[in-house]
Amino acid sequence: MSTKELVIESIQKLPDDATWEDVQERVNFMAGVRKGLRELDEGKGVPHNCVREEFAAWLTN
Repeated sequence: MSTKELVIESIQKLPDDATWEDVQERVNFMAGVRKGLRELDEGKGVPHNCVREEFAAWLTN
């Protein structure tokens, strides 16, 4: 399915009283998720143990 088709399908699922801001939020969310998945596929993700260590450091400071 093309990006355009995915966006159209997603927008059609919004309620009839959706605002321009609702549409923009939905499209931005979808773009962010797709970007994140692409980065993971490219090996640009942060390992889970590194995230745990960073959170632990934040919580102890």
